[in-house]
Amino acid sequence: MGKLEQTLTKDLKESMKSKNTLAISTLRMLIASVKNLAIEKKIKEVKDEDVLKIIAKQVKQHLDSIESFKKGGRDDLVEKETKELGVLKSYLPEQLSEDKIEEIVKKAIASSGATSKSEFGKVMKLCMEEIKGRADGKAISSIVQKLLG
Repeated sequence: MGKLEQTLTKDLKESMKSKNTLAISTLRMLIASVKNLAIEKKIKEVKDEDVLKIIAKQVKQHLDSIESFKKGGRDDLVEKETKELGVLKSYLPEQLSEDKIEEIVKKAIASSGATSKSEFGKVMKLCMEEIKGRADGKAISSIVQKLLG
């Protein structure tokens, strides 16, 4: 069991003791996703970077849900999703500022020798390896497009 997975399990137990139902349901869904990945890949231990990918995916899903619920006028569900989003985000590493992302993108462009938008994928790959869950993919993508444009 990876360090992050252990933290999730420990936090789930603490949430159960304090009867924090929101954290309990959020952590149970997250832990289930981690276990499903282990079963899917037929591995015993899920690496922390894979757990971070799962968390980032769930954060994105929650953001999409919040947007949909706002359009539908479901303020009760917006509030619930927002609280769950807060629980999930607490497990992500500190997010990078736009300036720091731009700095990383410039380095990736320089090291790859990219000169046009046709090399977008190559630059994004380098950026994503460097950033690893510390920034939203959309933010990175827009900065790469701006600098390659």
